Amino acid sequence: MRLPVFVVTTDALGHDEIELAGDEGRHAVTVKRLRTGERLVVTDGLGTGAVCVVRATGRHSTLVDVEDRLVEPAPQPRLVVVQAIPKGEHGERAVDLLTEVGADVIVPWAASRNVVTWRGDRESKALARWRSTAHAAAKQARRLRFPEITEVRRTDQVRALVGDAALALVLHEDASLPIAEVDVPLSGDVVLVVGPEGGITDDELSAMEMEGARAVRMGPTVLRSSSAGLAAAATLLSRTPRWP
Repeated sequence: MRLPVFVVTTDALGHDEIELAGDEGRHAVTVKRLRTGERLVVTDGLGTGAVCVVRATGRHSTLVDVEDRLVEPAPQPRLVVVQAIPKGEHGERAVDLLTEVGADVIVPWAASRNVVTWRGDRESKALARWRSTAHAAAKQARRLRFPEITEVRRTDQVRALVGDAALALVLHEDASLPIAEVDVPLSGDVVLVVGPEGGITDDELSAMEMEGARAVRMGPTVLRSSSAGLAAAATLLSRTPRWP
């Protein structure tokens, strides 16, 4: 089993002795029940980390000594998933699964047929939930580089992402091209667009195809918006050096 991961600041990582305090310290002591001499990993979530040994534990904190430094290089190709906003808790489920599988950027998309719409205070709270979910999932997946959750993007902004990509794919149940037959580049951004429960409109699909996107299908069944990204991301990553 890989060592448990805890998050600290980049500044803290520069020291040979690090204190886990606050939520991370409480989690180490009360949930993981770490004891003196046990090992763990700390990271700033930006690709830098360290293997540490527990020196002492308090009621809500843990003091560790750095044993080895770690660096997780920026991945190539970079996987950017444009996720239409699902209803209810399906959004957090999508973020959790995409983080675990290895997505590098997750873009909430205000698609035409979204069941829910984020505006004002609702948007800020929803984004906070998505980012908290990604944070927890990245720790569970033992990642040193956590995914970026961007602000909500409109279709014209998604078009710009598609236009700049090395490869852009739109999941569509009526597409004739299987995703497994697509050649995946070794570098640059791979942009994967996952539509809403109501489906991508013809105008949205046409707009993205004009920027170079290709419509692809996963298989004979129709997946939920919250799980389609996971299946497609796994298919793509399995055909890159990122999954040796």
